[in-house]
Amino acid sequence: MEKAKEMFEVTDEESEIISRLNVHPHRVGVESSFYEDFALKGIRVDRVEPGLVSCTFKVPPRLTDRTGKLSSGAIANLVDEVGGAVVYGDGLSMNVSVDMSISFISSAKLDDELEITSRVLGQKGAYSGTIVLLRNKVTGEIVAEGRHSLFGKQASKL
Repeated sequence: MEKAKEMFEVTDEESEIISRLNVHPHRVGVESSFYEDFALKGIRVDRVEPGLVSCTFKVPPRLTDRTGKLSSGAIANLVDEVGGAVVYGDGLSMNVSVDMSISFISSAKLDDELEITSRVLGQKGAYSGTIVLLRNKVTGEIVAEGRHSLFGKQASKL
């Protein structure tokens, strides 16, 4: 239990850095939020086709854990965001994540360049299933595989 408590302790320097953050409210759809700047800044969309989104992402220091590897939370966030993007319909509200299952196969280090590919596995009504692969672009090694289920409004047939 003590080891777990140590993991969540914040040093005085870290506390000072956090207290200096200036987070302004944003206008949805007009400006990026603190969350988007923090978690997704640097992601590059390389290819978009119906049922496919392919991105490149270089692992930044802000998303690494204490060992210098891309954190599991950051990986889960990338699966959620890129998995949701592949089923996004223009003019419709965003889909809601229903379930995610992630296999953490290897790790990615600071400055590793990742290829993130999301594909639609299938759709039934307003329910969609996607698969997201995070792969080291240099070695080809799979870092993680995520399966992502989403539910959202369908376009009107009128």
